[in-house]
Amino acid sequence: MTDSWATFGADLHLEPVGQGLRGGLMEALREAVRTGRLAPGTRLPSSRALAADLGVARNTVADAYAELVAEGWLTARQGSGTRVAQRSAPRRTDPAAAPARPARPGAGYDLKPGTPDLSGFPRTAWLKAARKALTAAPDEVFGYGDPQGRAELRTVLAEYLARARGVYADPERIVICAGFAHGVALLGRVLRRRRVREVAVESYGLDLHTDLLTDAGLRIPCLPLDEHGSRTGDLAALRGAGAVLLTPAHQFPTGVPLHPDRRAAAVDWARSTGGLILEDDYDGEFRYDRQPVGALQGLDPERVVYLGTASKSLAPGLRLGWMVLPRHLVGDVVAAKGMADRVSGSPDQLTLAEFIASGAYDRHVRSMRLRYRRRRDQLVAALADRAPGIEVSGIAAGLHAVLELPAGAERSVIQAAAFQGLALEGLSRYRHPDAPDTRDALVIGYGSPSESAWAGALDALCRVLP
Repeated sequence: MTDSWATFGADLHLEPVGQGLRGGLMEALREAVRTGRLAPGTRLPSSRALAADLGVARNTVADAYAELVAEGWLTARQGSGTRVAQRSAPRRTDPAAAPARPARPGAGYDLKPGTPDLSGFPRTAWLKAARKALTAAPDEVFGYGDPQGRAELRTVLAEYLARARGVYADPERIVICAGFAHGVALLGRVLRRRRVREVAVESYGLDLHTDLLTDAGLRIPCLPLDEHGSRTGDLAALRGAGAVLLTPAHQFPTGVPLHPDRRAAAVDWARSTGGLILEDDYDGEFRYDRQPVGALQGLDPERVVYLGTASKSLAPGLRLGWMVLPRHLVGDVVAAKGMADRVSGSPDQLTLAEFIASGAYDRHVRSMRLRYRRRRDQLVAALADRAPGIEVSGIAAGLHAVLELPAGAERSVIQAAAFQGLALEGLSRYRHPDAPDTRDALVIGYGSPSESAWAGALDALCRVLP
């Protein structure tokens, strides 16, 4: 018999141990399971195949398998073959070992903003759309494709955005990208090549986005922010700014909509200076207590770039976003995207196109809007009952709320939550370096916990509030 028993199917490389054919095979299998070379659930070769590979009688292998099944090392079921059994890890017997610590209340809860409820992703409807889209897809879908994006998706998006968000769009103005960050990175490169040196940003926002602008070589002066949104009238004082990044429908993270007068002021500034407005419509579909605020882009499609994504409405893992561009920017953005930056796959684009065209996207958004509104109401009710001194704002729309804290309390509350296993973020996390530090608050994302985890996450939050 050979020194190394290499079997086909499982590639066991069993080493005989001098206990006779059956005994050696059994001990070699036990050792392979003990060391993890054969993981639980691994299917072993049939007794006939292994016997032929080892050059032994089939009964020898069959008897070894049967005895290892009896000992609990293997399992054998009709139609499923012989597999390595699922075995619990051996218990530690060291008397000096410390007892396991009980899990802390609220361990594992995450209320950071920015993520929807991933358990709500419409798997069945998405799969149905994918099947239909791929069945009808031409072969060229699986090639490199157009960097502007699939015409099917751009056509459907143009209709949807006009209907749902008041965007002036046609397919030739749309460029598909891999989410908002990808779009901002492309625009940053285009603006820099056009000799823009500064892009104004809101005094509170995501540093990921501002970092993308600075990485493109752009400076980022900040606009002051109050209860009516960013003070766009101050843009005229920023002499070097050639563009401004805004979240007008639902300012992130404070949650206020941009006042109509300030929307008009932003567009007037862009028209008078030749500047550009980058509109981040990150959660435009989710409105609860007021009529939807239309996209700013509808006021002047030649001075506003509209950016939207499926990251909040469906899931960030899809990496699907879109830009509706002024006509004079389309060629430059497509060139910046180029041959080496195609990112979003054509099959996923076709699936999203079918998902929207079939009405499944609208149904999903309506369903999730009801879910998030219910959570929002439960959050407000729990705070009123258990933390009545906490003021809540920014809750008319979106997937997050702002909880005002006593002066100086933000850091201590976040630390207390971390000790309890609850992930929170404070408003200071989103403050521009040049903005004044005037508020202590939490930014609570109520979209991300799953349905089963929401009640526990809400309870953990109330326990750490002052």
